[in-house]
Amino acid sequence: MNTLLTIAIADPSAIIRSGLETVLKRLPGFRIQVVEIATMELLLETLRSQRPDMLVINPAIPGCFSLQQIKEEAGCTEMKCIALLYAVADHTLLRPYDEQISIYDSPDELRHKLELLHTPPAEEAGNEEQQTLSTREKEIVVCVVKGMTNREIADRLFLSTHTVVTHRRNIARKLQIHSASGLTVYAIVNKLVELNDIKL
Repeated sequence: MNTLLTIAIADPSAIIRSGLETVLKRLPGFRIQVVEIATMELLLETLRSQRPDMLVINPAIPGCFSLQQIKEEAGCTEMKCIALLYAVADHTLLRPYDEQISIYDSPDELRHKLELLHTPPAEEAGNEEQQTLSTREKEIVVCVVKGMTNREIADRLFLSTHTVVTHRRNIARKLQIHSASGLTVYAIVNKLVELNDIKL
């Protein structure tokens, strides 16, 4: 299924805007609607009316601007900003951008960068991550449920106590469970332990 994206291209050159639009519209896996912005004067007004998912902008475009200020004033705080480069640019100038593309990038490079920018937010990704504990994390859950201390778990699994504590922190973050009793319920439901394994 194609991902629908609205991308605004802000650059004074009509040739650059049209060329980039042509390449973007041919990228497999995306259905891209392009909005062209020729001058800084039209930037805010266009962003407000079109509310694009991404803004591709030439950092050397005449007229000083702050990306954060533009996003806030246009009401597009979630919009991704991509620097459009003709040549090597100063890294400090590129810091506020989510990504950068060069006029020399291949269509494959461009598609890859758009895919990376369009991945779901961390919270959504977290829902999948929540359920997937590594084999080592499952072993540690079982040890916790059996009433073992961090030191005992470390000795049993040939780990340092520090590593055990780090694993336990990751388990709590993934499962959103912060107590031994909560982990016990999780372990029983997910068949990591039998009832008679549990230390009451």
